[in-house]
Amino acid sequence: MMLHADPIDATDRRILARLQEDGRMTNQALAEAVHLSPAQCNRRHRRLEELGYIRRYEARLDAARLGLGVTAFVHVTMERGHIREVDRFRELVRSMQQVQECYAVTGDFDYVLKVVARDLKALSDFLLGTLAQLPGVNGVRSSVCLDEIKCTSALPLS
Repeated sequence: MMLHADPIDATDRRILARLQEDGRMTNQALAEAVHLSPAQCNRRHRRLEELGYIRRYEARLDAARLGLGVTAFVHVTMERGHIREVDRFRELVRSMQQVQECYAVTGDFDYVLKVVARDLKALSDFLLGTLAQLPGVNGVRSSVCLDEIKCTSALPLS
């Protein structure tokens, strides 16, 4: 049972799929790719933005080329009974440039973070000197990424 009607159709999904492949695609090229007139395509594209299906456009940078050679997945455990620290923790994590992603999760840990660093020493300094010192943090465990197999923000649209 669906809780809400899906206001997008197959053509909208084709537009979204093409934009996931190339967010800099011109309206003319997008229109040709999805078999619409440029005016129709532009209207649909703007509607998808207004409805919130498209959050933002961004460039995906190469971390290693920029000197950020280490990626780690960090599991954070919060102290029990320190629920008042959660908002402050989240606020601080949002402001940290090293943290690319942060998720509240179920299981043995409270949060999982994706962190980038220049090298292992910089990662260690960040984990021990910054992250582990945040209010309410009880423990930090990390796994260093050895090889990136797949990294995408593209969503399955079919």
